[in-house]
Amino acid sequence: MSLVELIAQADERGLAASGLACLDRCVPLLGADDELLRPLWANLVDGGDAGSWGALLDQVRAELGVADVVDAEDAEDEAALLVRRMLAAAPAIRSAPEARVWADACSVAALQVHRMLDPAEDADSVDSRRAGRTDGMPPLVAAELRRQVTVLELLAEHGTGGLRRALDVSTEGRRVLRAVVSRRARHA
Repeated sequence: MSLVELIAQADERGLAASGLACLDRCVPLLGADDELLRPLWANLVDGGDAGSWGALLDQVRAELGVADVVDAEDAEDEAALLVRRMLAAAPAIRSAPEARVWADACSVAALQVHRMLDPAEDADSVDSRRAGRTDGMPPLVAAELRRQVTVLELLAEHGTGGLRRALDVSTEGRRVLRAVVSRRARHA
């Protein structure tokens, strides 16, 4: 099943986790602490108060200095700007319709970020990748696409029981992106 189909079929929790996972993997571009998004992850477990989602987002935004509207001059580069926009666009209310729009936008943004950081050229669009066309994908983009699919599959198959594994998948992706960012900084 393609990433687009998985997002279309996901429930509210799966969508929120999908968007959050994309954001979590990309926070190294903002120099954020690895634990910064943990309260949002914890909010997704059974018994988590969906009503506190917005307040938790506000805390993360304040910590990173991300306002509701993010202009190009607010970010150090285009990839970091995409990450700031992902955070700024997160819905204050954790409902399926709003989470679906956010998860979809985060998916595109995260793939774009990985595409920008991957030295290999990619002739196909991000949309075609999300729809399932994976031939000749650059390795960093391919790995991000696999992680996005895995997170949605875990939550579809296991519900809240898949959250821990989804977080592990995001942590792995964050480490990879942090290494790429570090390597680029050394060669700049």
